[in-house]
Amino acid sequence: MDISREVLGIKGKLIQRRRDFHMFPESGWVEYRTAAIVAEELSQWGYSVYVREEACKSASRMGVPEPEVLRYHENRAIQEGADPIWIERMKDGHTAVVGVIRTGKPGPVIALRFDMDSNDLSECTSDDHRPVREGFASRHPDMMHACGHDGHAAIGLGVAELLAKQKDRLVGEIRLLFQPAEEGSRGAKAMVDAGWLDGVDYFFGGHIAFKSKTLGEIVATVGGFLATTKIDVVYTGKAAHAGAAPEEGRNALLAAASAALHLNGISRHGGGATRINVGTLKAGSGRNVVADKAVMELETRGETTELNEYMKSEAIRIIEHVAQLYDVACQWEVVGEAPGAESSSGLISIVRQEAEQMSHVNAVVPRMDLGGSEDVVYMMNRVQEQGGQATYLLFGSPLKDGHHQIRFDFDEEVLLIGTELLVRLTLACQDSTV
Repeated sequence: MDISREVLGIKGKLIQRRRDFHMFPESGWVEYRTAAIVAEELSQWGYSVYVREEACKSASRMGVPEPEVLRYHENRAIQEGADPIWIERMKDGHTAVVGVIRTGKPGPVIALRFDMDSNDLSECTSDDHRPVREGFASRHPDMMHACGHDGHAAIGLGVAELLAKQKDRLVGEIRLLFQPAEEGSRGAKAMVDAGWLDGVDYFFGGHIAFKSKTLGEIVATVGGFLATTKIDVVYTGKAAHAGAAPEEGRNALLAAASAALHLNGISRHGGGATRINVGTLKAGSGRNVVADKAVMELETRGETTELNEYMKSEAIRIIEHVAQLYDVACQWEVVGEAPGAESSSGLISIVRQEAEQMSHVNAVVPRMDLGGSEDVVYMMNRVQEQGGQATYLLFGSPLKDGHHQIRFDFDEEVLLIGTELLVRLTLACQDSTV
């Protein structure tokens, strides 16, 4: 099999799929249209396809939208061309998809992960933004693929298509994990808890660009994942007339504002880097009404799981004590979380070996710190705990704007690089002596 030629042969499909996913972005747990397309393609290529509870453990999902939100997106996906049969099977936010090839021949179990969700922001509408100029900008308000997951899903389908063509020469088992809700660190744990990382010998995940901004550069292993916790907080007070009887009110807005200030005042830890950010704060109903409700979204991060636990516990302490200070009720919920992780250094040699056979790869970086958070770490840790090897790759690409920004876009040539490398790595790992 001439892998480079095979990948070149599906270049048009890779770009078309990426642009289609980009036009119809879907955020965490509502990736119905994307997941339905993935499931149908995998089924057509002969994979055993798993969805719903078989793909992710329902009770382990974090930050699932309210039922009415799920219903809206289910209906919208059908209106935008998704197969109603798949949507019915994925209802209630069960948008994980797993495709499996079981060869029946002795060999390793290899798992690859591709995330599918978008970000919650509105895409730039300027004509000098390429997706606008070339007609594939987001059609969904407040949803945009601003992190490259449209490219990851397209790469995943490219890998699936080419591996299906090689089914007769494969051994062991191949598991392709299409994950929902990476943003906010909400989805990976549910797939881990469904058992899809059990017994895995080799695991590969990856990301377009991020710290690698040069087309043709491959980062073989990534470490420096920041452990993180995402928390939603609701303060409930008592409304009152702000002019006639302010003393009768209990101000939830002031409680939340005070909490935001004190959260940012948490002492940093001498043991390593820590972060905290209050991302949203919504409160009040009118200028002349003492605010009776405030909703706040925040996150903590730490260089290690232990450091993040320190930030998390301090944050919860402040959230609860501020409620007592302002005599308001308080409810908080962890809606996303991920520990730290480190890629397996033993995989550097095989990544280098396969990447150096690719004409459009010009540099292989052995290791790089991510400096951010990614819930793929749940998968990596589970594999490594059982004696397997796991790595997170970076596929270099120049960017027009940074990740999670409204002008984000990447060089689509990276789709070919990511697809070819992952196919090569999968085939190379068929030799269990690697």
